[in-house]
Amino acid sequence: MNPEQFSSAVLEWYDRNGRHDLPWQQDINPYRVWVSEIMLQQTQVSTVLNYFDRFMAALPTVQALADAPEDEVLHLWTGLGYYTRARNLQKTAKIVVEQYGAEFPRNVEKLTELPGIGLSTAGAIASISMGLRAPILDGNVKRVLARFTAQEGYPGEPKVAKALWATAERFTPQTRVNHYTQAMMDLGATLCTRSKPSCLLCPLEKGCEAHLLGLEIRYPVPKPRKAIPQRKTLMPMLANRDGAILLYRRPSSGLWGGLWSLPELDDLSDLEHLADQHALHMGARQQLPALTHTFSHFQLAIDPWLVQVQESAHHVAEADWLWYNLATPPRLGLAAPVKKLLKHAADALNAGDL
Repeated sequence: MNPEQFSSAVLEWYDRNGRHDLPWQQDINPYRVWVSEIMLQQTQVSTVLNYFDRFMAALPTVQALADAPEDEVLHLWTGLGYYTRARNLQKTAKIVVEQYGAEFPRNVEKLTELPGIGLSTAGAIASISMGLRAPILDGNVKRVLARFTAQEGYPGEPKVAKALWATAERFTPQTRVNHYTQAMMDLGATLCTRSKPSCLLCPLEKGCEAHLLGLEIRYPVPKPRKAIPQRKTLMPMLANRDGAILLYRRPSSGLWGGLWSLPELDDLSDLEHLADQHALHMGARQQLPALTHTFSHFQLAIDPWLVQVQESAHHVAEADWLWYNLATPPRLGLAAPVKKLLKHAADALNAGDL
C-alpha cells in the first residue's frame, strides 16, 4: 500500500465512520484545538469531554486564559492529573498574547518553542486548525503506524521514534490534512485499540504487516517493565470548630506543583510540631480509610487522619496556608486524591464521627 492509497483509505473510512461531533471539532480555532490536545495527553476522550466544555465556558479565549488567576486554571483542571500541563497551558497563553498578539504562530517549529507543546501537538494544531501539512505521532497514531509497518523496538527509544516519525511524514497527504489527522487519531482510538483491535473493520487491514503476521498485540513493542516503587505518607486533616480543613499551597515546581494540598508527615508523632507551627490545640483524632494513588512513576500510599483542632486567638495565618471551608469550598486547584480525602473528611464530620 503506497502513501496515496494509505491516506485515501484512511480518509474514506473517516468520511463514513469517523467522529465528527466532538466539542473541539466545533468552532475550530487554534486555541480550542490546542486546549483539547493538551487535555487529551495521557487522558481518555470520555474523561476530557466534560472538562473541555467547562474550561471553554470559563476561559473561552487565549486572552482569557492568560488573564485568569492561576488558582482558577488549576481548579478547572482538578481531576485531570499531570498538572504541569495546566501550568504550561497558562505560560503559553501569556506568551501567545504578549509576543504574538493573541494569535498562534502558523509554523510548527515556532509552536514547539511554546511551553508544553511537543512536535506531535504542534502538528495537530497546525493541521487541524490551520490546514498546514504536518505529521503527528500521538499514542493512537503511533500504535496504528507501528502495527502497519511491524516496527520493532520500543517507540520511546530515539532510533525507533525517528523511524516512526519518518513513516508518519511519508503517509501524511498534501490535501485534507485536517481530516487525515483527526482520522488517524480516531482510527487508533476506536479500531486499532491496545487490546482486541477490530482488524476486520479497519481500512488498512490488507496492508497491515502486524495483521498479516497475526501479531497485532505485539506492536508497538512495550516499554521494558520495572517494578513501580512505593512511598508512604501520613496526611492529617486538621479541622477547626467551623469544620474547615487546613491546606497549604505546594511549590510551583514538582509533584502537584501550585496545587493546594494537605500536610504530609512521616508519622503521628510529627503532629505536635505541625500544631505548634500553627498555634493549634489538638483534640480528638480519627483514622480514615487508607488511600492509594498511582502516579506514572510511583505509588503513593496515604494514611489519612482527621484531627479536631482549636486555633489560638492571636495567631496570624502564614502565607500559602488557608482554612478550606468544606461547606462552601473556594475555587482552588486540588490534587485528585486530596479532593477525595476532603470528601471523606466532610462525610465524617457531618456524621458526627469525631
